Amino acid sequence: MKQFFAFVKKEFYHILRDRRTMLIVLGIPIVEIILFGFAISTEVKNVRVTILDPSKDVATQRIVSHFGANRYFTVVGNATTAEDIEKGFQSNSIDLGIVFPERFNETLLHTGKADVQVIADGTDPNTATTATNYATSVITAASQELLAEQTGGGAVSPVIVPTVKLLYNPQMEGSYNFVPGVMGLILILICAMMTAISIVREKERGTMEVLLVSPMKPIWIILAKTVPYFTLSCVNLITILLLSVFVLHVPVAGSLFWLTALSMLFIFVALSLGMLISTLAKTQMAAMLISGMGLMMPVMLLSGMMFPVENMPGILRLLSNFVPAKWYIMAVRKIMIEGVSPLFALQEFIVLGIMAVVLVTISLKLFKYRLE
Repeated sequence: MKQFFAFVKKEFYHILRDRRTMLIVLGIPIVEIILFGFAISTEVKNVRVTILDPSKDVATQRIVSHFGANRYFTVVGNATTAEDIEKGFQSNSIDLGIVFPERFNETLLHTGKADVQVIADGTDPNTATTATNYATSVITAASQELLAEQTGGGAVSPVIVPTVKLLYNPQMEGSYNFVPGVMGLILILICAMMTAISIVREKERGTMEVLLVSPMKPIWIILAKTVPYFTLSCVNLITILLLSVFVLHVPVAGSLFWLTALSMLFIFVALSLGMLISTLAKTQMAAMLISGMGLMMPVMLLSGMMFPVENMPGILRLLSNFVPAKWYIMAVRKIMIEGVSPLFALQEFIVLGIMAVVLVTISLKLFKYRLE
């Protein structure tokens, strides 16, 4: 038994000295419980609301005050025309629009009925349904208060009727939501994994040293290894788009040219990320784990692919800004689903471009041109 405990002690020493193993064994469970605990939520929080209220009477102000007091909504401004609301959706500055007709209170008093239009972005059917349900309940509660005051506190049925309008996806097709997310997940995982494993394979076999002593500059050798994978990724992109349009029936509502340009930029970012991973990993297995498991969870949870980023705590919303797939998915939804001008996706283009430059620069700085 003494020898047995000696071997156990030796194994403990080996594990404790291996910082990467300790990080995987003890660090990943902590990260997972925090991410899954805070990121996975069916609630819809921080819904940004804009109000179009041409009448500005007692009834409309009462309903608006209810939205302002509700913890799920944040009134971000007032629109003057319906076009302002549409532009707000296109620029991703609002999540919900409330439209009152003219002479709202007068119509309510004379006819006993008035309509309120609730406009939501249908590209994410689950979020849109939940947000409109919340908004409908707020309007119903405010209408019951108004009618109770007008009838002396009697119990009456609500006569302010909310009507829901879903933009970009009135049929509530689920594929409109998950296709952009799946595109981002597939491209970043495949591109990063292929590039990282390819470069690390050369290191393991010892052939990288032979390549680095060739007349070609090392930077061109590294970039040349990414060109075939860039080409294969473009083929994957074409396949994904064809399946999305002809099998899943998700139309390309915007410019196909700018959608392709955006996707190629994202592919380059993913390949650059693979280059960075190759500088950190020493074996193909490590490169596969980092590029596969290490990227899958952040992309699925922090990119807005499955759960709205707005529902998460502030620290997770901040971390989500460093996930390239978040910006790609946002831009694909704007161009492919909403069909808006590429100018509304200019921020996403700029962020992805900066990420590409930063990742390539760091990768080249960390890459060891003289391998041990």
